[in-house]
Amino acid sequence: MSEERKPILESFSTLKEAGKEAPKLEGVPTGIEGLDNMFFTTKIIDGKPKKTPLGGIPKYAVINITGVSDTGKSLFVEQFAVKRASENDVLIFVTVETPAPFLAMSLKERAKALNVPENKIDQNIIIIDAASYQTLRENIQSLLDTLAYAIRKYKASFLIIDSITGLYEAREMMARIIVRQIFNFAKKWYQTTLLVSQKRSGHEELSAEAAGGFAVSHIVDCTIVMSKQTILTRYDERMYGMPIGELVRFFRIDGCRMCGHDTSTHIMEITETGLIKIGPSLKEILKKGVKYGNIDTRRDKGV
Repeated sequence: MSEERKPILESFSTLKEAGKEAPKLEGVPTGIEGLDNMFFTTKIIDGKPKKTPLGGIPKYAVINITGVSDTGKSLFVEQFAVKRASENDVLIFVTVETPAPFLAMSLKERAKALNVPENKIDQNIIIIDAASYQTLRENIQSLLDTLAYAIRKYKASFLIIDSITGLYEAREMMARIIVRQIFNFAKKWYQTTLLVSQKRSGHEELSAEAAGGFAVSHIVDCTIVMSKQTILTRYDERMYGMPIGELVRFFRIDGCRMCGHDTSTHIMEITETGLIKIGPSLKEILKKGVKYGNIDTRRDKGV
């Protein structure tokens, strides 16, 4: 005899009831030049709705950072980690690709570039070394238990996983299950979360797809796409004002369910010291002609 089916009454709530537990929508500054005003909310001013910059990524969001290799994904999350730690926020950094000592070295370099003293961050970034401990990579429950312990112990508010793709390496059919578990965990513990996702080389550069298909982007709150292109033709040379052989990088917010956002594709720069900067949109470059970094599309270069 089949078990009697019953409704799950605990799943019901009115909007008013659910709203009592809803967090305030506010921005978290990222430390990445040009990014924080790309997210916005709507305020009623003089009886009319008005777009207002959020001043950072939305707090408590789970954000997917995706791109092929060497597009700046790890630099992005490291820069964010240093910024938050310098503001006395505690952050858990799960390193899946790079052993902890080498990640520590990289974070110190990012701190130097941001002119942040090492002693301001060294106690605020907690590293979980999944690169060196296979159980953490291959047993999702073990990873979540370790994360829960670290969050309680250090009272952390931020979580970075670089890369989440490494948690379902060679078993991409598990991608959706694993991403969903991490997403639900981050929401339960009120963690503002950045997940780095690797693209396969065959993926379209500016799509939100990553290894594991669209599993990550369909589940998370927001996806940021980072890409690169080598100047190979005279057309590209004229468009970007850069010589053949140079590299141009792109940045786009590919959807955010928590708030409004800039939808344009922007030029992105990685400085000599390894910092990410977001520049003008391609629309601005093509319409007006601008000079940004190595890119110069002004019609009269003498102006």
